[in-house]
Parts: sequence; C-alpha cells; structure tokens
Amino acid sequence: MNRYAFALHTVVRMVLLLGIASVGFADSPSSDSPAANLLPNASFEDRSDGKPVAWETFSWLGTPAFEHAEIGRTGDRSLMISSEKGVDSAWHAKVSVEPRSTYRLSGWIKTENVETGGRARGALLNLHNIQPIATKAVSGTSDWTRVEVLFETGDQDFVDVNCLFGGWGPATGKAWFDDVRLEKHSMENWKPTLAIDAREVGEPISKYIYGQFIEHLGRCIYGGIWAEMLEDRKFYYAVGAKPSPWRPFGENSVEMVRQDPFVGEHTPKIAAGHGLHQRGLGLVEGKSYDGYIWLKAAEKPVSVQVSLIWDKGKTDRELQTITLRNVGAAYTKYPLKFVAGKTTDDAMLAIKAIGGSCFLGTASLMPADNVQGMRADTLALLEQLDSPVYRWPGGNFVSGYDWKDGIGDRDRRPPRKNPAWRGVEHNDMGIDEFLAFCRILDTEPYIAVNSGLGGVKSTIEELQYANGAPNTPMGRLRAANGHPEPYRVKWWGIGNEMYGGWQLGHMSLEQYVKKHNEFAEAMRAEDSSAVLVAVGATGKWSEGMMQHCADHMDLVSEHFYVQEKPGLIAHVQQVADRVRAKAEAHRGYRKAFDSLKGKDIRIALDEWNYWYGPHVFGELGTRYFLKDALGIAAGLNEYARSSDIIFMANYAQTVNVIGCIKTSKTDAAFATTGLVLKLYRRHFGVLPLKVATEHPLDAMAALSEDRNTLTVAIVNPTMRQLEIPLAVEGIKLTGNGRRWEIAGNDPMAYNEPGKEPNVTIEESGVSDVAERLSVAPCSVTLYELAIEHE
Repeated sequence: MNRYAFALHTVVRMVLLLGIASVGFADSPSSDSPAANLLPNASFEDRSDGKPVAWETFSWLGTPAFEHAEIGRTGDRSLMISSEKGVDSAWHAKVSVEPRSTYRLSGWIKTENVETGGRARGALLNLHNIQPIATKAVSGTSDWTRVEVLFETGDQDFVDVNCLFGGWGPATGKAWFDDVRLEKHSMENWKPTLAIDAREVGEPISKYIYGQFIEHLGRCIYGGIWAEMLEDRKFYYAVGAKPSPWRPFGENSVEMVRQDPFVGEHTPKIAAGHGLHQRGLGLVEGKSYDGYIWLKAAEKPVSVQVSLIWDKGKTDRELQTITLRNVGAAYTKYPLKFVAGKTTDDAMLAIKAIGGSCFLGTASLMPADNVQGMRADTLALLEQLDSPVYRWPGGNFVSGYDWKDGIGDRDRRPPRKNPAWRGVEHNDMGIDEFLAFCRILDTEPYIAVNSGLGGVKSTIEELQYANGAPNTPMGRLRAANGHPEPYRVKWWGIGNEMYGGWQLGHMSLEQYVKKHNEFAEAMRAEDSSAVLVAVGATGKWSEGMMQHCADHMDLVSEHFYVQEKPGLIAHVQQVADRVRAKAEAHRGYRKAFDSLKGKDIRIALDEWNYWYGPHVFGELGTRYFLKDALGIAAGLNEYARSSDIIFMANYAQTVNVIGCIKTSKTDAAFATTGLVLKLYRRHFGVLPLKVATEHPLDAMAALSEDRNTLTVAIVNPTMRQLEIPLAVEGIKLTGNGRRWEIAGNDPMAYNEPGKEPNVTIEESGVSDVAERLSVAPCSVTLYELAIEHE
C-alpha cells in the first residue's frame, strides 16, 4: 500500500478496534503480569559497530541525521532523528507476530522544536506494513511522552515497527524514542473452514506441471548429476595457474604445450621425476573408484605412478598407487581402479612421471557405482522425484552453446569457458548423455535450442541429429557416435529469455518475432512432430509474441523467481500469486488478440522457484528451508487451479543450483522443496475441484483419475495447529484414507546431505475424517480419502 493512501475501511476498522480496546478482552494481560516485549533491543542499550542492534534506518524524504543518542528515559541510550530542512524518516525493526491477533504498540517520545509541514504529523510510532495503524504524534517541545496504539494483525505474521519522524510529510527539529514495546494482547479464536464441491470438475491437471529443468551452471550437472570427481580434467587452465585445481610438484615441473594438443588448446608435459596433483576429492571408506588416464611418452618409454591419497600418504595404509609401465610414443588410455581406505573430503590424486617426461592428455575418476557417467545417489533421488519431463541445456547457457561441442569421443570434446556463468564447460554431458539420462529416469526430454548467438542451420542439424533417420547427414553422425536409432524428442524450446539484455544475442521484440518464426518454420519443415515452445514474458514481450508468432508455436514459456519476504505468510503466498498472475495475463491475451482465436496456446512455465541466499552449494546453490517448501506447495496448488491454461512447469534447476536436491562430494539429499514435489507428483489427484477456504490457508482438492479417491492438499503458513471443518458436496467419503505431512516448528529448518534430515514426509493412516481435517503448524498436508460408491 502507498504510504500516502488511506483506505476508508481500514480507518473504520481501527476506530472500531480502539472502541473494543476500551472495554477490554477477557484474556488480556493483567497489570501485575505484563506480556513479553517482542521488540528486540527495545530500550536501545545494545550497540554494535556504533549502531543499535536490530534497528535500521530509512528515509522517504530529505536527508535526516540519525543518532544512537547517549540520552535515555530509563537507560543510557535512545534513538534520535533530527533535521533542519525537513525529513520523513524512521528507525525501524521487523518482528514476527501471530496472524489474526491483537497487539499493543507503545513507547516514549521526547521532542525539541518539532515543526511539521504539509501532511506531516511529527514524531510517532507506526506500522509500515499495516497502515494506517499509528500512535498519536508528538510535536513542539515536550518531555518524555507515552504513546500507544492497539491493532489487529489480520493475515500479517510480521510487523515493521517505525520510530517515525515526519510521517507523510516533512518535519524539522529533533525527536528521541525510547522504551518501545510490542505486546500480544489477545488471539482471535480463528476457525477456518474448507468446502469442496466435487460437482465442479476442472480440466485435468497436466502431469507436465511436475517437470524439471537442468542447466550447465554451477554444480547442477558437474558436481551434482555427473559423477566425474576431477575438476578441469581436460586442462582448460594451465597447471599451476590460479584458477586451475591442478598443482605441480616443484617449479618448472609441468609445461603446457600448444603443439598438437590432446584436447583443447594445450596439453601438460610432465618433466621426469615430477608430476602434478589435485586435492579436495571426496571418498567413502571401502568404496571403489574407477578411472582412466591418457598418456604419451615425450622422448622414450616411461613409467607413470598414479596415486589416490586419503591421508598423509606416507604409508601403504594412507594411499593406493598404480604404476603404469612402458608408456609409449602414442596416446594410450590406461584404466585405474582404487578402493578408498578412509572417508574424507580432501583426498588427492597425484600423477608422477618416472624415467622420462610424458604428456598427460586427460584423466577421469568416478565412483565405480556410476550409472553411465552419472551419480548413483543423485539418480536414486531423481527416480523418486519421478519428473515426467526435463528441460536442458539452459537457461542463459544455451544462448552461447554449440551443441556440436558435446558429441563424439567425450575425452576429445573441447573444454570451453561457460558462456553465461562462471567456470568451465567440460562438454562431458552433451545431447547423447542427456538423452541417456532421460532414458534411465524414464522421462521425456525437452531441448532448448540456441536462438541467441546460434542460427537456424545449427538448430536444424541438432533436430536432425536427435530425430533424423540414420540415412540423413546428422542421423549418420549420430549412428557413428553409437546411437543408430532416432531419439524422437518431442519437446523443443526456441531460445531462452530473449527479452532480456543479459541474454547473449538479445534483440528487440520486433527483430525477434521474425527470428522466432524463421526458426519455427525451418524446424517444422524438418520434423512436423516437434512441439515448439516460444519465449514469453508477460507484458509487452508476450503480447507481441502472441500477436505475431501465434501460428509458429504450440506453447509459450514464462519464467518467474521470487525472493525471501519477511513473514511466513507473505513469503509463502508470493509463489501462488506469481503463478496466478501469469495465468490471468494469458487468459486476457486470448480475449484481446484475434491472432489467438481458435487456438489453444498454453503456458510452459519452464523456470520457476525461490532464488535467494545463502548459496552454500556452489554457484547459485541456494539452501532451502521449510518455509520454501510451503511456498512450492502453494504454487502447485495454483497450477492445479490453472489447469485450463498451464500445461507444463519446470522447477529450476533440480540439483544444487536453486535445486530441490542437494549434494555434497559423497552424499545426496532432498531439500525441503524436493519433498513437496515428490509428494504431489506421487499422490495428488488429476481432476481439480472447486475449493473454498480462508486466507492465509492455501488449499486445493482433486479427484484421482478413476474417481475413487479425493486428494486434499492444505498449506498452513501459520504457527497454529488447526482443526478444519470439512464440507464436501457431490461425493460421499468413507472417512478412511491416508495422510502425508511435511511440518515443523521452525520455518527455517533444512536438510543437509550426509546428515539426518530435519524435514521429512510423515505418512499415516486416517479414519473418521469425513467432516474434519487436522493440520500442523507451518505445514503441507496431503490427504488421500476414499470415496464411497453406492
């Protein structure tokens, strides 16, 4: 709400509330038992780095002087704001509160020559996020004066308390604030209800709303899905250079040779008696590791020692060494097999030349239980996630990616600088590996093509490589790479976020609609079975695409990310709000544009998630908390409510990078958001029903495909245990079923790979629940209830 806009109904509500306060509440705190003060450092005595702990400053108008003053009503300090020219500013602090409760805000204010102009009030306390709640204002010159206001929180679960100077206009003079209190006065006996009308059935929920997205970014693929343990195994960086993970043994022991490199731009040449090593490898005691190394003698046959060292490396118990003898003048691939003698995250692989110098082409080391180059532990969780479709390879990455860099002999594929993000693209996981990944998981591939820096010719070759017959040029190349049969990829995205200035190859909408149509016409001519997804972004971009490209697309993509918001309710609600806004915008386009008449172009919301810190799992490796799980569940509920317009959604980016699965070097675990995705995918119904409940609860219901089961999902973003009366029309429940719950007393609870999970899915049987559902505080609850048939 604009600070200067006053809603009449809110003013009336405040007046009524003050009237209620005058008669009191039965459970209000007694004078001899004061309620706890919820404000941190409320008398402002605690100080850090010259500032009052837990309080920040903000100014809407002018340049105020803020001071942690050495004057106090009761202690030694207070907060002071002053101005000679006029300001509207505040000291403020955010505090968690209970929704649907009554609180008292009070404090003491001292003023000196405070004068106001315009609509300014003076010095006062107010709630920035629940306006127009405010105390009376103090102006002129006055000694310490007590002010207070009683207010209802409504659906808010936090308040932003201002020690305000000015207030909707400029003020001059000085004001001090001290002994501010925020006390809980009473709690409303809130009893939300839930009504489900099974007579009103919406369009079936597409299974593709449970899609996923993986991109060559951070530790999503390398360090997450792909099992390779060695960084920069193809030596993009010179050994010993600052960004390289490889270190030489001694000075001048490794030379980077550019002539006839094994792969990339140069190859390390190891001097006789010297070598190189890489630290930071994760091992599990007793586990087997397989690898290989490409070697060539420089002048004469040599021996090469390859050691896996898990401790100090001075005894046989601390390392394992493999000696490769008679390395000759042609590059040869030598297999490696190790068994770890210790669990550690700081093991080392060392390579040493003996009796002469040699060239090191490349090396590899993976856990022996890898599945076609992919981590077994990550795949096990992905199988539980059971996503029906994966979008790949980007994301911003795709606009600078040449797909041909990722085919052929994996060891000869050139390493490149990641075109969009930090680090190196090893090109170990290309289109063939991605399609193997999809085959292993029994999921469908959705490939984005490069409409940024890429051209139509390259895209058509990629489409032909994937789907062309073995006698086509790219089909023959695919067969030569070991894959004679066409992959039959159905889903194809033309570009990524081409509306954004951050995107490689970004251009104006006017230019891009022509480029998109050119791509689409060529792709349909090559393969008429391809389902094409266009780049959208609600607003001018999507409007232009829908008007000028409607004949050249089957679906239109949309993206959104949300950040952290103060308060559990607001943090959770924003995901569903964004999904709803996308759906409503496209419903509006259908009504507004003649180009869409007779067409059913639905949304592929192929990137969506929370995106904020801390990044503890590598680049953009966000940690997710219980409160994020609630938001993702609310988003899934909104997808179900929008089944008429949203066909696909791809949670971004599956592993580590803003991902629902997190990995360490040796373990993998579901993040809180992954638990929700897994739960809904497995158990939520497919025929959405009309549901009515009370905010801030978010509830949705759906019938199973056979209509024998009613599923009800409830997101409770409050810290209250609730017993919710249930009214169901159109079907009769037996009262029996099952219940799954993701809940906890701490919205900031999270899971960590390698440790016992703090957040889990709890399953139980239920009976006699035909008329009432129970939900825990801070929870996602899914009921599966049997329907009684006559």
